Amino acid sequence: MKFLCVECDEPMRLQASQGPDEGSLAVTFACPRCSRRVAMLTNPAETQLIRSLGVKVGGRTEPAAPFEHLRSSLRHQRPEAFEEDPESRPEGASTEPGCPFAGMIAAEEAQGPGGMAWSGEAEARVERIPSFIRPMARKAIERYAEGKGYRTITEAVMDEARGALGM
Repeated sequence: MKFLCVECDEPMRLQASQGPDEGSLAVTFACPRCSRRVAMLTNPAETQLIRSLGVKVGGRTEPAAPFEHLRSSLRHQRPEAFEEDPESRPEGASTEPGCPFAGMIAAEEAQGPGGMAWSGEAEARVERIPSFIRPMARKAIERYAEGKGYRTITEAVMDEARGALGM
């Protein structure tokens, strides 16, 4: 935030900063051209907000260090932050990395009806899709084929779905 001198149309510069005194902070700005001064007084809640955001009133005398904000937040780490507690993991949770949404769709498929029939060539082709996205791609192709009235998914149906769905 900057203050602008209305008479000179110049941005005002920080002249002094006092406090916090009883929770309030006083900041004085002056116009470099006409020396007109303006003071800003914060109440205790505003002062606390400014402090919690890490704002330094009055600007900097030197440029910010690289990754300064990141380093300051890492300064107060919790010792247990990077230790895994096996008891806190939900039952049935996987320890392997992967997309959680693909797993949700795979579980949905297992619960639902048998699904569409796939030809051997189409099945082999769908196996070449990366595993984290395969269930979603399979579901999209099946929905497309079902919408078009196909009973078996072939490579031709996959090509048609790919063109229509923009895969």
